[in-house]
Amino acid sequence: MAQLPTTPAASPPRPALRTRPVGLGHWRAFLAVAEQLNFRAAAEALSLTQSAVSRQIQALEDEIGLPLFLRHTRAVELTGAGAQLLASCAPAIERIDAAVRLARQNAGRKSVAITTWASFASMWLIPRMEEFQRDHPDIDIRIDASDGQIDLETADVDLALRYSLPGPRVQGGVRLFGEQLAVVASPWLLKAMPAPKQPSDLERFTLIEAGDVHRTAYLEWLSWRRWFGAQGCGQLQPKRWLYFNYAHQIVQAALSGQGLALARMPLIADALASGDLVEVMPGHRIDSPLAYWLLIGPRSRKRPEIEDFCAWLAREAARTRAAIGDVADAPAAPDAIE
Repeated sequence: MAQLPTTPAASPPRPALRTRPVGLGHWRAFLAVAEQLNFRAAAEALSLTQSAVSRQIQALEDEIGLPLFLRHTRAVELTGAGAQLLASCAPAIERIDAAVRLARQNAGRKSVAITTWASFASMWLIPRMEEFQRDHPDIDIRIDASDGQIDLETADVDLALRYSLPGPRVQGGVRLFGEQLAVVASPWLLKAMPAPKQPSDLERFTLIEAGDVHRTAYLEWLSWRRWFGAQGCGQLQPKRWLYFNYAHQIVQAALSGQGLALARMPLIADALASGDLVEVMPGHRIDSPLAYWLLIGPRSRKRPEIEDFCAWLAREAARTRAAIGDVADAPAAPDAIE
């Protein structure tokens, strides 16, 4: 006998969220008295008795070792020490209150928090996210774009997108795609001067490169020196060097016609498809052993919104692999970089 479809169980009602600010003890009493300059008015603002507020202020003064107020018959006045503390106390408490309000507003909302590095966020992830946001309007996205690695076991982050050699740091991760490096230029630059036909022609051009490429072992894989060696012209010197810190800066310089860039194919596939960049000498690409990886935090793996985002990410990664003609990873040392 066919089973009748079951009705999903209704979600339990969410408890009412508190609206009262979090307590900060003596400091909140201090702020109230400093703003009102009156113990009775401060007590009313805090829904406390006047004696309770007085005791908190006295305890704070005893702890600091300095008087914070001058007590008069009908009012109080801040001392110099009190005014100095108020300048720091007031904005600090307001930031805490604002953070608490935001946390309460976000309670129960579906969200995905991602950590990645700035160039990947700006060149690959963010331009593609409109589709996901359109299909999942109820899911909030937070991107933490920094070069530092975050421990997914403890951090308030769900997913990490990393650029790495295969090895322990990406153990358990999903390989999204590998990469090749290609020589690219703005079409405007190639209209202003003859396009290079062979590697030795690059001596007529400005070459764009990462400023620390020769100071960091892993970045040597992305260097023009390595490309020159692969083409058999290891002694070639260009017209000029132009150095930047980040991959998106290198590509931006190439887009504006400032020189030729040795760029990472996954990050420029869209620019090549649109014609904003042109690949120079496409038969002279070189492989990189580095790859792009997805790691999922252990506390986040089973959440439906994380599953939805990872499924979307897998589809986008498949499109990138098809666009760049993804190749298998070359063997490399078991280390990683961001």
